[in-house]
Amino acid sequence: MTADALPEITSKDPVLVVATLGTGLMAGLYLAFDVGVMPVLARREDERFVAAMRRVNDALDDDTAFGALFLGVFMATGAAARRLARAHRSDAARLARAATVLYGLSVVVSLCVNLPLNRRLRTATCTSAAALAASRKAYEGPWRRANAVRTTACLGALTLLGATARRRTAVRTQ
Repeated sequence: MTADALPEITSKDPVLVVATLGTGLMAGLYLAFDVGVMPVLARREDERFVAAMRRVNDALDDDTAFGALFLGVFMATGAAARRLARAHRSDAARLARAATVLYGLSVVVSLCVNLPLNRRLRTATCTSAAALAASRKAYEGPWRRANAVRTTACLGALTLLGATARRRTAVRTQ
């Protein structure tokens, strides 16, 4: 990719740029939980783990910007794929569609696994050490596995969107 190619992508296909940057942000968020937040919390006692995850989940649930990014990235990725297909850039459109599917997987995992686990943890009655331990056990392992799927899906989507931009640029610069 030449230095001249980047301005062309930005000015000609801002939807692809938004999709790529948004996917990178979501991949980074999920990865931060995989390699930073959850390993640190894993070393905490049950009460502190549950309290911290409740606070994190409440903050993200109340954050309109996070919700807009979470769903907006999916919409932008799909829109980029449609725009590329309409521009008869079939190879780039195919990559963007695959990225949409991967990012969509992260959305489905979030909605079907992570969010229900967050809600259960929020409403769990943790009045004893045994109840705290049970709530944590029911939450931590499944949540971390699901988050690893989200991270992997977003990193795959990001890779495909990068290839899409390169493919689109290669066609334009030849």
